[in-house]
Amino acid sequence: MGTNTKKSKVKFGLTPKFIIGMALLAVCITAASIYVSIKTYEEAIKRYYNTVAYQVAEAAAGYFTEEEMRYYADLVTRYNYGEATDEELNAAYEDERYQELWTEIDKLRKSMDANDIYVSVFDMDVLKSYTPETEDNWKPMYYIMDSYYKPEEQFPFGGSGKIQPDFRFDVMEAATTGVHTDTMIFSNYQFGFIMTASYPVAYDGETVAFIAVEIPMSTLKSDISDFIVRLLIAACVVTIVMLLVIMAIIVRIMIRPIGIVAAEAEKFVENDAEISDKLGTIRTKDEIQLLSGSILKMETDIKDYIENLTKVTAEKERIGAELNVATQIQADMLPSIFPAFPERNEFDIYASMHPAKEVGGDFYDFFLIDEDHLALVMADVSGKGVPAALFMVIAKTLIKNRAQMGGSPKEILNYVNNQLCEGNEAELFVTVWLAILDLNTGKGVAANAGHEHPVIRRAGGQYELVVYRHSPAVATMENIRFRDHEFELHPGDSLYVYTDGVPEATNAQDELFGTERMLKALNEDPDAATDEILHTVSRHIEAFMVDAPQFDDITMLCLKYFGKKEQTNETNQNTGKD
Repeated sequence: MGTNTKKSKVKFGLTPKFIIGMALLAVCITAASIYVSIKTYEEAIKRYYNTVAYQVAEAAAGYFTEEEMRYYADLVTRYNYGEATDEELNAAYEDERYQELWTEIDKLRKSMDANDIYVSVFDMDVLKSYTPETEDNWKPMYYIMDSYYKPEEQFPFGGSGKIQPDFRFDVMEAATTGVHTDTMIFSNYQFGFIMTASYPVAYDGETVAFIAVEIPMSTLKSDISDFIVRLLIAACVVTIVMLLVIMAIIVRIMIRPIGIVAAEAEKFVENDAEISDKLGTIRTKDEIQLLSGSILKMETDIKDYIENLTKVTAEKERIGAELNVATQIQADMLPSIFPAFPERNEFDIYASMHPAKEVGGDFYDFFLIDEDHLALVMADVSGKGVPAALFMVIAKTLIKNRAQMGGSPKEILNYVNNQLCEGNEAELFVTVWLAILDLNTGKGVAANAGHEHPVIRRAGGQYELVVYRHSPAVATMENIRFRDHEFELHPGDSLYVYTDGVPEATNAQDELFGTERMLKALNEDPDAATDEILHTVSRHIEAFMVDAPQFDDITMLCLKYFGKKEQTNETNQNTGKD
């Protein structure tokens, strides 16, 4: 280990980034929740006041007998048509019964904190005659009684008045049906912000008059303010508690172990291959533990190699020992047992990698996220040799670990991209094709980060390239926005993905193998099994290159989709196969 190794420091680690991200998310969720809650609460309060107003109006209607209400309604109507005199109107107003009714109505208004309770008659002919041009002189309402708390501002017995023009339709409907509408009428004028409920007084299905109740909505603002304060306090407390719990859990199960791995790897570099036992204490039972174990094994093997290096004089021996360790680690990281899922009959899969050197930067992976979803990965790290292989180990582990947490391919690559960009002084990057396939339906979602175009063969057809717009490679810069691409496999369809080592394989004349030769090799026997497909392509590449050296890793993966058993049977019946 050289003492002049450049020291790398993380300027902004995972923990503060995670805390800031979670805090911003919590603020957004809390703000949205508070906004929705306030609107819901405000609507509920308004409806409550509306219900109370109608109950007050209904109570006021009970003070009148049918004969009294019909008499007063007929009197004010005739008065406004010039058929009753002022003397008749004054006599009714000064009548002891009228004054008694006014007093009872006023007591009801005061007990309910209402602005006003008034009884009126609507002239339907005048009500229907409204136009914007006649609004100034349009007065369809005749007052029977008004209990407004300022006597000098009362509407006189028999006087006429206006209503909100938009409210006329509700009045006409209520007059016809004898049942009040559910429309909430709000006004904001010299009496303040009020709500008006107009209750039809009907006898035997005939609407005789209306009793209106005006309730001030000043208490609504007070209620909402109190509600906002209580809601804000409760939301903050709950959000903070949940945020702390979630942060504590994720920091413990993910960020802290990754931090230990990073710190121990840095100590290993800085302290001349001194190994501590902290990597062996990680027990997350996931890819992080696998990564820590691999790094610990690498550190152990490298230290053993360094200790033996003084005894070894041959440079070839030294390089060979180191590369053998890396080769074994890389081989152990890739799925190599086939059939990979012997218990599953929905698909068959096979993959291979032939590095150009002892270790390579290409890698593939496939794993079940759950019982119904299969993840497929094909990637190529820039560069060659050990640096690319180490970068490959980290990239592969991050992709699988993040994929098993759920999310779409673009979300997975967003996370992996930002993780790999952190402390990437070697400026390595990786092209990735990542797909998640629903084994029940054959529907899949893929994200292509600067990788080669995939190849799909439909049942009974030929292998063909699937060309669509790609995203930039992973780890080229932070916060890249990746794109998802939807596709669908039907029973009998096949999928083939590869790295650029296949089409860019070069012969002695510096000719490229190319995608046309690749498709020709694939279509030599398109119905062959997945392993035979890859062997056929490899055979064609070897025949093309002859004795030319291999400059790039050659990695391939082939999947044949059969679908669920019932799907397969249905397909066989349609195609006549057994």
